[in-house]
Amino acid sequence: MKFLELIDQHSEFVQNLHRKLAPPLVTLLSAEPEIQYVALRNINLIVQKRPDILKNEMKVFFVKYNDPIYVKLEKLDIMIRLTNATNIAQVLAELKEYATEVDVDFVRKSVRAIGRCAIKVEQSAERCVSTLIDLIQTKVNYVVQEAIVVIKDIFRKYPNKYESIIATLCENLDSLDEPEARASMIWIIGEYAERIDNADELLEGFLDGFKDENSQVQLQLLTAIVKLFLKKPTETPQELVTRVLTLVTQETDNPDLRDRGYIYWRLLSTDPKAAKEVVLAEKPLISEETDLLEPTLLNELICHIGTLASVYHKPPNAFVEGRHALKKNLPLRSGGDAGDDEEAAGEDIMGGNQQHQQPVVIGANVGSLIGDFDILGPMPTTTTAPSATTVGITPARTPSAVPNLLDDELSSILGPDMNIGSAHTPQTQMPAMPATTTSLPMTQPAKSGNLLDDLFGDLNLGGGSIDDGVGLAYSATNTFALPKEVWLSAQKGKGLEISGTFARRNNQIVMEMDFSNKALQPMSDFALQLNRNSFGLIPAQPLQVTSPLFPNQTVSAQLVLNTNGPTLKMDPLTNLQVAVKNNIEVFYFACVVPIHVYFILDTEMDKMAFVQAWQDIPESNEIKQQLQNVNGLSIDDLQNKLRLNNIHTVTRTIIEQKEMLYQTIKLTNGISVLVELKITPGNRTIAFSLKTKIPDVANLVVQAYELILSSH
Repeated sequence: MKFLELIDQHSEFVQNLHRKLAPPLVTLLSAEPEIQYVALRNINLIVQKRPDILKNEMKVFFVKYNDPIYVKLEKLDIMIRLTNATNIAQVLAELKEYATEVDVDFVRKSVRAIGRCAIKVEQSAERCVSTLIDLIQTKVNYVVQEAIVVIKDIFRKYPNKYESIIATLCENLDSLDEPEARASMIWIIGEYAERIDNADELLEGFLDGFKDENSQVQLQLLTAIVKLFLKKPTETPQELVTRVLTLVTQETDNPDLRDRGYIYWRLLSTDPKAAKEVVLAEKPLISEETDLLEPTLLNELICHIGTLASVYHKPPNAFVEGRHALKKNLPLRSGGDAGDDEEAAGEDIMGGNQQHQQPVVIGANVGSLIGDFDILGPMPTTTTAPSATTVGITPARTPSAVPNLLDDELSSILGPDMNIGSAHTPQTQMPAMPATTTSLPMTQPAKSGNLLDDLFGDLNLGGGSIDDGVGLAYSATNTFALPKEVWLSAQKGKGLEISGTFARRNNQIVMEMDFSNKALQPMSDFALQLNRNSFGLIPAQPLQVTSPLFPNQTVSAQLVLNTNGPTLKMDPLTNLQVAVKNNIEVFYFACVVPIHVYFILDTEMDKMAFVQAWQDIPESNEIKQQLQNVNGLSIDDLQNKLRLNNIHTVTRTIIEQKEMLYQTIKLTNGISVLVELKITPGNRTIAFSLKTKIPDVANLVVQAYELILSSH
């Protein structure tokens, strides 16, 4: 299951493997119930990842009369996952039989499974609805209620298709006593009020016991009555609407209910047209599979098949305390040869490997100090972030198609004897980076493709190790840093204000922050966590803040960051989502990391390597800009200023009375950027050209040049 990721999915070899995997899995289902359950939980994961493996084995998941309930429910779940147009008739016959069993929980799940089949296989929807109507006719209370719940979902999936059965549903109103069933029936009446002659009477019947209803039912009843009024304003008694609005705004303690009531009341009294657009807005269709595991979690669990994690369907750090191992992840399948690593990176970042860019969804557990940050839900986006330019996937390079751009200039750099345009020019490798050393305690990343390789592809271009943000054996330099700005306001931080900036100090990325207590009570127990981000930033050590932080006190803190953490492409690319915890609460904010702090000290590229690299990048990836030398820097000062920010000059020459600087930049994840600066003496405008195989970073690098050149 792990290494299938690395093989062409359409190859005959993969099909043969699928056929070989099925029999041993099926054999496990003839063992004792406990072993069956463990096998079924693992099969559930396998089927979600690769349903083709067991697509012809539906019958082995049919429930036996003497199966324990935990085995029955698990088999039922897998049956639905394997259901398709070819086996739906067989599955429906089984489910209808299950719905007449004596075990109430199993019957409920069977009825719900019929609804899932209708939503998943459109051709079967009519047959499923017919089966549900047959079950409703049995008048078995819990069967009727479950059927109404799933019919509501079918109406959501196929609007205006099966409304002829509404009359049958309304006949069973009196037997509904469960909140979910009552809420579903009320939703159906409100949604199709124009087709039900006595809709107002039906809803008024629910209104009589309004105060005793579950909040779910109360909310649906409020909305349904407002829908009825908007659809049939002349036929709906105004007293009905006034009564429900009075009940929810004056006689309830539920803030959700009260707020919704006030919103509806104000909409109806000020702008009925707007009320209609809001309340009767077209609803999105529900998805086919609502209970699938989030893809990132599924990939991690596939790596833990045969362990407790695969039975719980939770990652190990959710239930094993005191263990902080790196998350496992499926290996990344490369689409080309080693020489095209950066092109592969371009495809990844632009969407070529979508499975590694799934949005994070809410998970199930809080694992570490603040919890796996991903599960905390969507973070606020920053309004000051510059957005990266999106360009199409980098086309494959053709050695013979050498662009004419810069040939003259490059010839003058290399001398007349160098054949620039020859298709046989040898490929010059970049010198390997020196190995990094570290003095900080840190976990080494596993080489399984679960870090920045997921996002940009395999970028270990030179054979040396990529800068991980700590301990490079170079002289210490401090790069330009932007002034601190407020990241978390005191209003949002309940008195805690955090200002900060990012800088590169001694070849380490540093998060420099000021913590101010503007509340009336001391603050303590500070901790910080970063969400997954484009460049794998993670803290190198715990946050150290003076504790307690007294009212009106401000303290500064520096946090060294590594770039060997898990990754997720952000928008904008350099966006960073942060969680800060103290004794009061956990606070969330987003900030932007300036791209230049990711520029690393790198062994200098020689002239030939620069020329070859420039020609290998297609012209479509070139960006041209006009930069302003606002401080009137001399060429030497400008070159030194850029060098202090890890922008290295390969060579400097004069062509047609213009100073030419050819420069290289390397980012922490191995992405290379090539730059040409054309400077006319006495003119503060600099002609700027940039090439990179990863277009997403291009505009960010241009902004970095502008910031650095304008800084004092």
